Amino acid sequence: MGDSDILIERLCPDGVKYRALREVATIKPGKDYKHLSAGDVPVYGSGGILTYVNECVFEGPTVLLPRKGSISNVFYVDGPFWNVDTIYYTVIDTAQMNPRFLYHVILNEHIENLNTSNAARPALTKAVLDKILIPVPPITLQEEIVRVLDSFTELEAELEAELEAELEARKLQFAHYRERIIKSSQADVVPLSTLAEIGTGSHDTKDAIDDGCYAFYARGVQPLRLNEYDYDEVAIITAGDGAGVGKVFHYVDGRYALHQRAYRLVPNQEKLLPRYFYHVLNAFFYDYIMANCVQGSVASIRRRMLDNFPVPLPTLDEQNRIVAVLDQFDALVNDIERGLPAEIEARRKQYAYYRERLLTFEEKRA
Repeated sequence: MGDSDILIERLCPDGVKYRALREVATIKPGKDYKHLSAGDVPVYGSGGILTYVNECVFEGPTVLLPRKGSISNVFYVDGPFWNVDTIYYTVIDTAQMNPRFLYHVILNEHIENLNTSNAARPALTKAVLDKILIPVPPITLQEEIVRVLDSFTELEAELEAELEAELEARKLQFAHYRERIIKSSQADVVPLSTLAEIGTGSHDTKDAIDDGCYAFYARGVQPLRLNEYDYDEVAIITAGDGAGVGKVFHYVDGRYALHQRAYRLVPNQEKLLPRYFYHVLNAFFYDYIMANCVQGSVASIRRRMLDNFPVPLPTLDEQNRIVAVLDQFDALVNDIERGLPAEIEARRKQYAYYRERLLTFEEKRA
């Protein structure tokens, strides 16, 4: 039995009172900061820190609760800050509630499940947040639970940082190995235009719907959805402009829809295996595009760049051998079930489990 268990048994033998959030903290809205000058006071939105200004709207400790946008994000701030209208701050009654304890409780509530918006952008209202039931054990017990959870959070963060550093090292190792094994095939280099069909889609991002039947590939890492498809094939999709140029690649086998500024590259499989081509693009395409792309406010690809992209082309047997080796390494690095990302996710789940256990109390009856 841990110290917190002993304290619960000693201080709360009959259970713990639960109060609505509005009884332990007052929720306050945010406002615009554009009239302020630059400074060292952080400005928070629901996605995190936006910028820094020279004035504060309040000085913590406080718990910031999202109003719209990234409604799973909750922040603890101990010091001066400003908040915009996408996030609330709280004035906490410290006589009955340790601010850090409230932060852990709110994290445990998964407030993203309280979404009140039917639109694409999720939202939370003050009225809904005010009704969240908060356990209010004695301050002594709150402080002990905070000590345990903060210690666990710190340890979890250190372990996660180590795992992420190892994952990044694995990715760099894989990138080096991938480039080396493809180059070692000593294949002839052939322009892509002779090996693949190249084209773009016709849709715009605004066409996307939340629950569409088919993947809709635009220019980002995460596919959107549509209820119609444009193609049924094996292809590699890459961004035509924006931040994803030379970095975003989707391997597609089946029906999909395509954005007007994303490219579909459909290999002639009698010459070029799609998985081999996928690895070639990941190995060499970014450097090639950065050397040849149109540089404006964002990088942009032109068709001739794709036509002229040099593809090392060994025999199909050699392509198969390279794919077998690289796919195994790729799975180790990127597969959430088999690689290090799964271990990182396990650490997060472990923290969530202990947090829930420590913050679950029997309710005291009147």
